[in-house]
Amino acid sequence: MNSSTQTDKAGVSYDAVVVGGGFHGCSTALHLAKKGLSVLVIEKNVVGRHASGVNAGGVRQLMRDIPEIPLSMAAMEQWFNLDSLLGPELAESCHFVGDVGQIGVAGDMKEMAWCERRVAELEGMGYHFEELLTRVEMKKLLPTISDMCVGGFISRRDGHANPARTTRAFRLRAEQLGAKFIEGVRVEGLQQTSNRWVVETTAGPRSAQFVVNCGGAWAQQFAKLAGDDLPCEPAALTLMVTARLPKFMDAVVVGIDRTLSFKQTESGTVVIGGGVPAIVDMENETSVTVADRMVESASTVLDFFPMLRNAIVVRSWAGLEALTPDLLPTIGPSVHSPGVWHAFGFSGHGFQLGPIVGSVLADLIVDGKSSLSIDAFSPKRFSSESFVAVTH
Repeated sequence: MNSSTQTDKAGVSYDAVVVGGGFHGCSTALHLAKKGLSVLVIEKNVVGRHASGVNAGGVRQLMRDIPEIPLSMAAMEQWFNLDSLLGPELAESCHFVGDVGQIGVAGDMKEMAWCERRVAELEGMGYHFEELLTRVEMKKLLPTISDMCVGGFISRRDGHANPARTTRAFRLRAEQLGAKFIEGVRVEGLQQTSNRWVVETTAGPRSAQFVVNCGGAWAQQFAKLAGDDLPCEPAALTLMVTARLPKFMDAVVVGIDRTLSFKQTESGTVVIGGGVPAIVDMENETSVTVADRMVESASTVLDFFPMLRNAIVVRSWAGLEALTPDLLPTIGPSVHSPGVWHAFGFSGHGFQLGPIVGSVLADLIVDGKSSLSIDAFSPKRFSSESFVAVTH
């Protein structure tokens, strides 16, 4: 138990309470504390326990949904300036590697045509971070790729970071700025008294003017306490890692239509993903990977990189997260409870956005405005005809 956990007392009031100690919760706490607010983060398990600590760590602009692009570009600036946000020591602990590129590989001419349309669409909107690659150019960047690859495209500034270490670094920086964290504490209710909110927990009540819901796979439950019926489904996406191999690539590789996502770490291991679902066990707050489901992902990797045929898979895992119906995150103020905010449902691609989402939320909560629009992610985009009324 850290010092922040020990010094928090039941019934203490804060300017803001953040529910959920994942990456987005830690980032939000950091940015709110940076603006001078007293902040408490309530985590029912341990900080970074689920998707925030065990995702693939991709820091990518490549293949972002159009509404996410401005956020993603702003987030990339934050990643390249972690020193100023976290301090040099904590920034280094994130193991962020940028400018190695994320590459989308096309396995046939249909996929290549999609790449061409995608790049043309973005250029028409004034975005130029995705570039087409011919087969020859792809071979220069990825010498071991098979002839199955006909080309693709790249976002050269992209990279990766260590998700568990990054979440911890944001937590530690938030604590340095005065934020407090309590772990192993569950939220059980939400009540409004005057212009403040009382968050009922298993460790007693905590009150605040603002409450931010960063509950991940459990965020829908808290949203209902605030009167918001916001659709999302829990999911767990499988990752597997190989034994160490000689260095053969720097970039992160993803598929276009195929189940493919992998990178080689600094230690030489290869982390393979691609959206393969694991079995979700919400009752026990865990997930179970299924070997048969990983065959497709492994097979696709071998199609493009046959030199990995003898690589030994040493471990597989999955982290729980939330998927929204349109696979865009839900970010913004509660529809029915002023002072309550939501930031969840990042649908498997929220890691890169973490630094900027916390910043935007802090701007909106404290200053009432932000230079970045989050209208596309508003909770209002979902039907609100049926919701659980909050007790006032």
